Amino acid sequence: MAKKLLSSPKFLLVLFSFVALSLFSWPAHAGVTKHYTFDIKLQNVTRLCHTKSMVTVNGKFPGPRIMAREGDRLLIKVINHVQNNITIHWHGIRQLQSRWADGPAYITQCPIQTGKSYVYNFTIVGQRGTFFWHAHISWLRSTVYGPLIILPKPNVSYPFSKPHKEVPIIFGEWFNADAEAIISQALQTGGGPNVSDAYTLNGLPGPLYNCSAQDTFRLKVKPGKIYLIRLINAVLNDELFFSIANHSVTVVETDAIYVKPFETDTLLITPGQTTNVLLKTKPNFPAADFLMTARPYATGQGTFDNSTVAGILEYESPSLHSTVPVKNLPLFKPNLPALNDTTFATNFTNRLKSLASAQYPSNVPQQVDKHFFFTVGLGTNPCDQNQTCQGPNGTKFAASVNNVSFVQPTTALLQVHFFGQSNGVYSPSFPFSPAHWFNFTGNPPNNTMVGNGTKVVVLPFNTSVELVMQDTSILGVESHPLHLHGFNFFVVGQGFGNYDPKNEPKKFNLVDPIERNTVGVPSGGWVAIRFQADNPGAWFMHCHLEVHTSWGLKMAWLVLDGKLPNQKLPPPPADLPKC
Repeated sequence: MAKKLLSSPKFLLVLFSFVALSLFSWPAHAGVTKHYTFDIKLQNVTRLCHTKSMVTVNGKFPGPRIMAREGDRLLIKVINHVQNNITIHWHGIRQLQSRWADGPAYITQCPIQTGKSYVYNFTIVGQRGTFFWHAHISWLRSTVYGPLIILPKPNVSYPFSKPHKEVPIIFGEWFNADAEAIISQALQTGGGPNVSDAYTLNGLPGPLYNCSAQDTFRLKVKPGKIYLIRLINAVLNDELFFSIANHSVTVVETDAIYVKPFETDTLLITPGQTTNVLLKTKPNFPAADFLMTARPYATGQGTFDNSTVAGILEYESPSLHSTVPVKNLPLFKPNLPALNDTTFATNFTNRLKSLASAQYPSNVPQQVDKHFFFTVGLGTNPCDQNQTCQGPNGTKFAASVNNVSFVQPTTALLQVHFFGQSNGVYSPSFPFSPAHWFNFTGNPPNNTMVGNGTKVVVLPFNTSVELVMQDTSILGVESHPLHLHGFNFFVVGQGFGNYDPKNEPKKFNLVDPIERNTVGVPSGGWVAIRFQADNPGAWFMHCHLEVHTSWGLKMAWLVLDGKLPNQKLPPPPADLPKC
């Protein structure tokens, strides 16, 4: 009887269906759960012959590297052992179904206070590439940051040549003084903050600074190999040009999105951006070393750290009995563009295009539900009574979006939204366009004062958005790297001067525009982006020049729930910090 049943057509059909379901319906990589612990602690660190006690993760500068695969779940317990409040942002991770884990202070959470902890719990959904994590409160990200590398799912290859080795390079800044004291004093006096004393490459300033030759990152390579270099700009306040002497690289990814590959000797990377490049080493031992250098692309009128960070590219010698002692090898230095070379910056960014393949399509919204026009730039606030201020004409420096300088709330926007307690915390009245129009890139108006408020844009779920961001000449034109939390967006157009709403949309790239999470608004120009608001929550958007963020160049989008269960904001976790 059993034999007959096992051989019956009906049983075989059921068995086949079960096997097919197993093969095709179950996920190929369900992902694993990875645990990390971040102990926020003070550590003595020495650079430029100057030792200071500073806030770190696990005593490391930069902090530890987080490694995972697409589909993995990350549980990262952050324990605060210092007097400063702390939050951590996972820069570029969309936080689908994990909005409480995004990290910006007073937007998605209250800070983690001294002696408290919080577990950031999120799954990597549909993303892979180079990201990074950093503190997202005040200027603590000057020392609290590190790489976040998401590899493709198992058995999924890169859409480019397999590298021999992968190397993260993360740029930062070194302040001899306490960065928290620097910004605190600047906000009190209304003047510009002191600039850093050095840039760093993987935490090291390199040989071009005094008392720093011993603190140099050395990338040791073999001839005839391909290396994947994961570049991350975690600098506080400066965009950077980067180049390797006598070598070109192939750009293959930006902001964790694959791009159409192109070769370049030099690249531009703004704070908040990541760029992956392939370095093909020379076929034979070159009997030379090569500097890898980065220095600022500076467009504003303020002071900046006009110095150069360097690491050294070293080739493995073919023989231990080399006729040229390693210490006597010639050292070549690259030629970087001029500090204000906007032409190079423009040409470089114009070369960036999404891969737009069948496997990695460019899903740019073709139709737009809501149009926004935001001015971004500097301004002033009046000096407090009985105080002398160091900003323009005795005022305080400020910055704004549509002339609204963001006032940080004292509780988290997402929490009060979820519990229906937003009255008195924020207003859903952020302007879709400027209240006062003027020649944005011409002679600035005499009145440079900004308005102040905690205002948000409210979007229904799945709204397709087109946003044009326009630089202004108030207190000087300047490039602004804008970062959007919770979403990637498509850069469909950019240009100089004032945006022309009649003619510019005709030129928009709706086929293979670059997809990013951070974009530079050109100095004296504009950029147009599109995105689909398919991620309910409160999402920060701000300039990634930390000084401008401190002055108020930030705002928030509030995306409402959709109808399906996975389109709704889940309740907050039990250990979410309280204000």
